[in-house]
Amino acid sequence: MTSLTSVESPEYLLVGGFGNKSILRYDQKTGNFIDIFVSSSSGGLSTPVGLTLGPDNNLYVVSSFGDSSVLRYDGQTGAFIDVFVSSNSGGLNTPTGLVFGPDNHLYVSSMNTNSVLRYDGQTGDFVDAFVPSDRGELNQPSGLVFGPDNNLYVSSRVNNSILRYNGETGAFIDAFVASGSGGLSIPSVLTFGPDGNLYVGSENTDSVLRYDGQTGTFIDAFIPPGSGGLQCPVGVMFGGCDRNLYVSSFGNNSILRYNAQTGAFIDTFIPSGSGGLQNAAVLIFSQISASTIN
Repeated sequence: MTSLTSVESPEYLLVGGFGNKSILRYDQKTGNFIDIFVSSSSGGLSTPVGLTLGPDNNLYVVSSFGDSSVLRYDGQTGAFIDVFVSSNSGGLNTPTGLVFGPDNHLYVSSMNTNSVLRYDGQTGDFVDAFVPSDRGELNQPSGLVFGPDNNLYVSSRVNNSILRYNGETGAFIDAFVASGSGGLSIPSVLTFGPDGNLYVGSENTDSVLRYDGQTGTFIDAFIPPGSGGLQCPVGVMFGGCDRNLYVSSFGNNSILRYNAQTGAFIDTFIPSGSGGLQNAAVLIFSQISASTIN
């Protein structure tokens, strides 16, 4: 049997659901349900509100409303490995977003302490409060992303802004996106697009807003309010074989697909309830290594 090269490795879409309390796997070409990648309660999974792939190609999951921990699962099989960041480590309280930084350490937003905490990327041990609660008026941090400038961008839910911090020191730089700019209301996830601009899910306006990636100036509502039936976007990601924009619509339990260049609605990529999906939240594209395929 012919082995697959790394280029040919199959790619899947993983989606965490609040209601089903599990992580589901879908075909990245068709959107068809494949299986339950991480089952409810596996390793103590309660409510998956954040997903990221680590340098080790394993899956890291924020279990926010259970015991405020970060769980690690095998990136190929979904099997539970360990509690990577233990409950309340370093003061972690209601974690939401997580991302590995340029230094390969793990950064986690701690919503109830208004801070971003840093953990050793190999051991999960607490390193420091990279962004303490007194920097930049951070209030209920959620989404995290390191930008093209290697600085850290954080969505601040209560004051409806995106704050920027020095990626090496955690020092506050500026409110990159000013409060309410472009109608921003309860920002959730954020990502830089292939055009270098910043895309932010605005939960209260059922839209995805686009900002200049260098200045933070509002450009447009890339996905206008309610386009394609969008309700409460809490996951936004460019990817898939077509490199379009995929958005989790929390309010109607689905994943919607939009043209990456124009923002035009394409289709409901994963329909409501597919595979038991309830309250679609975070999403990420994941590849199965060629070495695991015979």
